[in-house]
Amino acid sequence: MVERILPKNRRQFIQGAAAAVGALSVAPSLMAQNAPVRVGYAIARTGPWTGGAQVSQEPNYLLWADQQNAAGGLDIKGVRRRIELISSDDRSDMETVVRTYEKLMGSDKVDLVLPPWGSNANFAVAPLANRFGYPFLAPTALSRRLVEMKLPYFFLLLQQPKSMCDALVDMLKANGCKTAAVVYVDDLFGLENYAALKVAIQGSGIQLVQETSYPGGVKDLSPTLRSIKDRNPDAFIGFTYPPDTILASRQAKEIGFNPRFFYASVGTAFQLYRNVMTPAGAEGVLGMGSWNAKTSPGAKAYFDAHVAKFGPQKEPDRWASGHAWAGLEILTSACKQVGLDRKAIRDYVANTTHKTIIGDVKFTGSENTATPGTVGQWQKGEFEVVWPPKVATAKLVTQKPNWS
Repeated sequence: MVERILPKNRRQFIQGAAAAVGALSVAPSLMAQNAPVRVGYAIARTGPWTGGAQVSQEPNYLLWADQQNAAGGLDIKGVRRRIELISSDDRSDMETVVRTYEKLMGSDKVDLVLPPWGSNANFAVAPLANRFGYPFLAPTALSRRLVEMKLPYFFLLLQQPKSMCDALVDMLKANGCKTAAVVYVDDLFGLENYAALKVAIQGSGIQLVQETSYPGGVKDLSPTLRSIKDRNPDAFIGFTYPPDTILASRQAKEIGFNPRFFYASVGTAFQLYRNVMTPAGAEGVLGMGSWNAKTSPGAKAYFDAHVAKFGPQKEPDRWASGHAWAGLEILTSACKQVGLDRKAIRDYVANTTHKTIIGDVKFTGSENTATPGTVGQWQKGEFEVVWPPKVATAKLVTQKPNWS
C-alpha cells in the first residue's frame, strides 16, 4: 500500500476547512441552546381591568422570570436558557387582546405565551391558543362555556363557578342561613356564577329574596342595597368585580346593611380591599379565595418572595395570585421534562397531577378538578380560607361584626 503524505501546508488547510465545516454544523444547536426563551403576553396596564391584572397576574410573570434568570435561566431539558419577556399593554380592550396574541403566536412565533387577565379576555383568546397550538394556563378565567368548548390547549386553573357556588351554599346551609339576596355584574363572569348559584341553592332550604343584575362600570349600588336591606336576608352574595366589590361594601356600610354573611367576589381577597375598608372594616367579609401563606411551605416561600420584590404594599391576592404562580410552576416543570415542544408541553400538562403551592392540580379536559371550591374571610388582617373545613386555615366567623 502506498501512503500519500500531503505537504504540511496543504494538510493544515484541509484540517482547518474540516474544522470550519464541523463548526458550522454545530453552531445552530449551540446558538439555539444560548438563545433566550421568548415568552409573550398582553396584560392590562391601563383601563378597567388594570386593578385585577396588576395584582393577580403581571407581578407573578415578572417574579417568575427574575427567579428563573437568577438561576441561570429556564431549565429546558437540562439546559438553562434565559427568559425574555415580550409584553404589551392590552388597554383593557378586547380587540387589542386578540390582535396582540395573534401577532405573538402567528408572526412573532414566540416560544411560549402567558394568558391575559379575566374571563372575557381569556374567552376571546382561547380559540387562538388551540389554532396556533400554544398551551395556555389561565389563572383568572371562570367560565363553564370555556370548559364545554373542549379546547385541548386551554387550561383553567381557577375553581369554576359550580365548585365555588357549591362551597358557598354548603357553608351557608351548614351555618343556619335561611335567606339570601344576590347581585351580579351583567357579563360572562356574573351570569355564569349567578346561574351556578341558582342550581346550587336548589333543595338547600335557602330562599333567594332578591336577584338583581347591574351593568359593568356601575357607579351607584345604593338603591339595590336599600331594597335588599328592606328584605333583611341572612346573606348578601355579590358576583362583583374589584371596583364594584368595594363600592357595594362602602355603600352597605353607609346605609347600615350588615347581614350575618356578607360575600362579594373578585377583589375581596386583595390587599387593596383590606386597605380601603381598613382591617377592622373588612373584618368578617367573605369572598372568593383559595390560599394564603399558611396553605403550604411553598405558599409561604412564594408570598415572602413576592413581598420582597414588590414591597409590603403590593401583596399577592389570596385567590388568583396563587393560581397564577401554580400555573407558572406547572409550565416550568413541563419545560424541564419535555422542552419547548408545545404539543409535548400540552400533553404533560393534561396528563400529570401537578404539585403546586395551592396543592394538587389535575385537569379533566380543560378544568382543574383537583382544587376544591373554597370560601375566604377577612379575619384580623388576613384573608383566611374558611370553607370547606378540610382545607381551612381558620374557623369561619358565623356572624359578621358591625361595619367599622
